[in-house]
Amino acid sequence: MKNTVEPSDFVKRQIPGSGKTYSKKLNFEEIAEIAQDKLNSGDFVEGYRDGVVLIEIRGELANNFECPLVKINKDTKLSAKYIKRRQDEEPYIQIRALNGQTLKTDTVDLVLYRNDVLKETNEQSSDADWELIAFMAKPKSVKMPMGPITMMRNQLQKPGGTKGFYESEKWAESVDFWQQYAILEKL
Repeated sequence: MKNTVEPSDFVKRQIPGSGKTYSKKLNFEEIAEIAQDKLNSGDFVEGYRDGVVLIEIRGELANNFECPLVKINKDTKLSAKYIKRRQDEEPYIQIRALNGQTLKTDTVDLVLYRNDVLKETNEQSSDADWELIAFMAKPKSVKMPMGPITMMRNQLQKPGGTKGFYESEKWAESVDFWQQYAILEKL
């Protein structure tokens, strides 16, 4: 039986101006279809827990995505905002770069959650077997870890998080990465 993949409501916030990776040419349904084909052919790696998988796309397909990351240097201006992603979540401090050159996309990770995992927190958007919940453009030679705010939400099982536990090394890698890179505010 073939697995079905649909875009989640959550992924649909990844549009131009959001500060998130977005696609210049592909719509959410087309991205979910790519994920579905790769999932069904076994072209994925396991994520941070059972029911979460990552699918890497590269080459011409990856060129359809804009990477929002800039490398922080002494000239980078940063802003901090106290915001919520969604109404039911607790606010957090979001750091963004106000200037800098975005890095060129090399690969893109498509993040899929299985339906039963999404049901744990009543966050499923469809009856599909899997949902595309996010995609992240990654620059060449950069190993981009999950963000520490996401890890905190997951590990503490806060609203907007999906149960997970992370080793101290993963926490350290995340904090270290986000001390060197930031998302450009106006992408």
